[in-house]
Amino acid sequence: MAKSTGDIKLVKKKRLVTAALPYINNIPHLGHIVGSHLPADIFARYSRTAGYDTIFVGGTDENGSTSEIAASKIGVDLQTFSDKLHKEHAKIYKWFGISYDTFSRTSKPIHHKTVRDFFKQMKKNGFIKEGTMKVFYSPKEDRFLPDRYIIGNCPKCGYENANGDQCEKCTSVLDPAQLENPRSSISGGEVEIRNSKHLFIRLDKLSPKLEKWIKTQSQWRKQVINLAKGWIKEGLRPRAITRDLKHGVPVPLAGYKDKVFYVWFDAPIGYVSATKEARKDWKDIWKGDTEIHNFLGKDNIPFHTIFWPAMLLGQQEFNLPTNVIGLQYLNYEGGKFSKSKQRGVFCERLLESKLDPDIWRAYLTQIIPETSDSEFKWNEFQERINSDLIGNYGNFINRTLSFVSSKLGGNLQIQEENTLTKRDKKFRKDVRKRVESITANIEAGEIRKGFADILALSTEGNKYLTETAPWKLLKTNPKKANDVLANCTGLVKTLAIVSSPYLPFSTKKIWEQLNMPGKCDTPGKWDQAYEISLPKTHTINKPEKLFSPIEDKEIKKLKEETSKPTNLSELFNK
Repeated sequence: MAKSTGDIKLVKKKRLVTAALPYINNIPHLGHIVGSHLPADIFARYSRTAGYDTIFVGGTDENGSTSEIAASKIGVDLQTFSDKLHKEHAKIYKWFGISYDTFSRTSKPIHHKTVRDFFKQMKKNGFIKEGTMKVFYSPKEDRFLPDRYIIGNCPKCGYENANGDQCEKCTSVLDPAQLENPRSSISGGEVEIRNSKHLFIRLDKLSPKLEKWIKTQSQWRKQVINLAKGWIKEGLRPRAITRDLKHGVPVPLAGYKDKVFYVWFDAPIGYVSATKEARKDWKDIWKGDTEIHNFLGKDNIPFHTIFWPAMLLGQQEFNLPTNVIGLQYLNYEGGKFSKSKQRGVFCERLLESKLDPDIWRAYLTQIIPETSDSEFKWNEFQERINSDLIGNYGNFINRTLSFVSSKLGGNLQIQEENTLTKRDKKFRKDVRKRVESITANIEAGEIRKGFADILALSTEGNKYLTETAPWKLLKTNPKKANDVLANCTGLVKTLAIVSSPYLPFSTKKIWEQLNMPGKCDTPGKWDQAYEISLPKTHTINKPEKLFSPIEDKEIKKLKEETSKPTNLSELFNK
């Protein structure tokens, strides 16, 4: 993997960043944003600025029973439903600044063809077999029911409304036959089990190679690798990759006319089809010297550490992931997000608020559930924004630029090396070390730690500014006052660069106020963050405050407005 220090430039290679494809069955809430999209975006933005040839892909997962169920409840066809929800998802991610190179759809012809080609290669390599499986049949609906149409008691934790393929509460991946008291999620009626012919991936045959690969993954987080090893230890068995559904990717084999590929099989192949859309050199990306970084939520960890890598090993042509960044759940004020109970922050409402997206990005970054579940709290949101983002980060930038503007007419001269004091040298050394730490943390997928380092960097700036007191030096030593403010302005430049992955909208404004050429997130610009540097003579633009404090009455209003999720039926009546 590419390494970074202030002395050695990053190795600029190809880097593919993916965020797990969300089901199209609903509009996302904040838990979905922090569960993959935001951390993946921060990593992708950093990678571009650091000079990696970066591709960031995502999309909506429109196949499978969850979409069918949602569409049928509203009374619209799946295509109409998917078209509308895809637009809603794309609009929300764009507002948040999620910088996808391609935000695709699994309903696209390019995806269907990619899945069929992937399957054919696996079959050719001997990792697909035919067999029969016990499938639930509903006499009331007179049809076979896929896993998501079956609910029952989870055999692991006892949850009464576990889905047939996975328990939402404990995240256990299930076989629907394991459910106790199984019933149809459509009618609530009883179901019976019948045999049905299906295709299976030979996980048993792939297990030795998979286990060997998993043991080499030193970069994975502890809980991710432990979960993967647990699956291997339990023993892998052939797993069905087809289902009795009307919608999805048709199986390109005789005798499977009424079946489609199971959504867990076709969805991750969406990373490949989305890359095809983004880049003509997609084969070089998937077969060449490329790092692949997968960002995903807790419920997707088994699929990205076991099933998807097994598929890649069976396909034998594409790269395995470099890092699987498995995240945990975000809760809300002591409990789960709940649309029915209007508990949570629902993203479509944020677009109607006046708060800058970077304010949300700043707080959400601090509560990304990287190693354990985290919690959104309104009082903490207000406190952290007012103290960390505004009182610390924004305060240093505004203090520095306002003082340069009002006392020096906006004009600066960079400090000569031979005039650096011991305190100046320590300041520059501390900045360099902190940028190295920011770089190392983001490289490791430690997004929260990287942002904590940025706040520590602005704290160091405030400390240096207070200790050197340029407002006093202006009366006794104007040249030294200029030197101090030049150092501080150089740190503002550094902050703009290293903050750009986290606060893309605000850092653009900072760069404009600095009157620096180009953009702060131009590929390769990251290398300039290690040093306190400005042109020999420089004039800044008029500074303006980046953020305004959030008042109690604003929090109260936001809490009321953002907790009202959109009724999907109303969405289709607009």
